[in-house]
Amino acid sequence: MAISDWAVHLRPREKLLQLGPDALSDAELLAICLRTGVPGMSAIQLSQKLLDEFQGIGKLAAASCQSFCQTKGLGEAKYAQLQAALELSRRSLRDEMVKGSALRSPDAAASYLVSTLGHRQQEVFVTVFLDNQHRVIACEELFRGTIDSAQVYPREIVKRACHHNAAALLFAHNHPSGCCEPSSADISLTRQLKTFLEGIDVRVLDHLIIGGNQTCSLAEKGLL
Repeated sequence: MAISDWAVHLRPREKLLQLGPDALSDAELLAICLRTGVPGMSAIQLSQKLLDEFQGIGKLAAASCQSFCQTKGLGEAKYAQLQAALELSRRSLRDEMVKGSALRSPDAAASYLVSTLGHRQQEVFVTVFLDNQHRVIACEELFRGTIDSAQVYPREIVKRACHHNAAALLFAHNHPSGCCEPSSADISLTRQLKTFLEGIDVRVLDHLIIGGNQTCSLAEKGLL
């Protein structure tokens, strides 16, 4: 049965307008993004099939166009629709982070970084540059690596900090394994960077480790 034949209160779009997006399942929200199903499968059934195949919305969001389009009935148009919706969400979170202080609104910074890094398939090292009131100047992906490591160059961080005239920095990188616990190498690197940056009077406020939808703060653990 097509979704248009369902009772009005069960249709995802109408349900969202009546009850809000929080009332919808992942499959229902995805169905609104995809808009249509394929022969023999409604948009919701297609969405659930995708979520099952990719093991959740996070991995689906990080899927390449090629892997996404391997599902029968899907093509570049639907991939573009989904990626556009995801990018709007990331930009909304980025704007929330940029509006305030990275210290006074740590949840906004963490939410943006999780949405950006949480399901990347390789390690990515991000630096958030802050002014002397801890307002965000810029957020840059500086280094990328393999599935389990990214080579970080302190001199490049110093160069970018000077370029932005930053007074403080917030680091973040992801663990593709999904575990957000810091490794001994993470702790050692952070302390090395902190010492290096003290030479140009730039403070390191925190280093967030992102694993899936979870974060770990080295500052909160007393590991800076």
